[in-house]
Amino acid sequence: MRRRTAIRSLLASTAGIGVASPLTAWANSNMELAPLKGNIRHSVCSWTYDFLSLEELCQVVKKIGFSAIDLVAPSGFKTLQANGIDCSMSYTAGKISLTEGWNRIENHDWLVKDFLDAIPVVAEAGYKNLICFTGNRNGMDDETGLKNCVQGLKRIMGAAEKNGITIQLELFNSKVDHKDYMADRSDWGVALCKRLGSSNFKLLYDIYHMQISEGDVIRTIRDNHEYFGHYHTAGVPGRHEIDENQELFYPAIMRAIHQTGYQGYVAQEFISEKKTNTEKIASLKKAIQICDI
Repeated sequence: MRRRTAIRSLLASTAGIGVASPLTAWANSNMELAPLKGNIRHSVCSWTYDFLSLEELCQVVKKIGFSAIDLVAPSGFKTLQANGIDCSMSYTAGKISLTEGWNRIENHDWLVKDFLDAIPVVAEAGYKNLICFTGNRNGMDDETGLKNCVQGLKRIMGAAEKNGITIQLELFNSKVDHKDYMADRSDWGVALCKRLGSSNFKLLYDIYHMQISEGDVIRTIRDNHEYFGHYHTAGVPGRHEIDENQELFYPAIMRAIHQTGYQGYVAQEFISEKKTNTEKIASLKKAIQICDI
């Protein structure tokens, strides 16, 4: 499953609000971790555990021992709040598209409306981050894309700053998962941050995607951490578990992130290869252990 499919499911439902039958997996006392060290603030992307309702995922998260879920729309905020779970990255309540974004002027009016509607809602809920996307190139050059993104994003940055919301642009690879996506390199994203000149605009540095696009992950984090406001994980290749079967060594990456003084969240976004739901939840527990340096 990919994020596009998950977004379609999200828009067609109410983000899994409501209590389903409890799963044996999160009733199992072995799900509990030793107390977390506190150096990394952990989260999990909701779409990667879509076999659970949002209520169930909240229970799993609490059972493992952390307290945040990524990529939740406003329709799910009440469920998070009822469970004492933070929304570490929010969607708007409007159209969510990874391919149609801020790099095209014709998209600006509907994007501005969606974000100006969402910013006060996210702030009122007590959350801090709101995700955005450049969209695909469709033949557009880098410079035009930068100019267009600056032009559109400036229309919402005042509201974001006033409400204490950070707009986070996600970086994707365009080699494997998101063909033709514009923000497929960290240097392009950093250039956009510099042109906007707002501390309320950051990059969501997806470690999986940027390993595929450019590698040199730890050096990039050290050199550009002031522009990185959020992190996602997954194993390379395949976007599966972050264990010893893939090429990234996440403990070292987490140490590099921590050494920059980062105070935000790191969200697990791998797609488990395990066969059963119980095993998939156990993979989340293991991933938290690996990243808890």
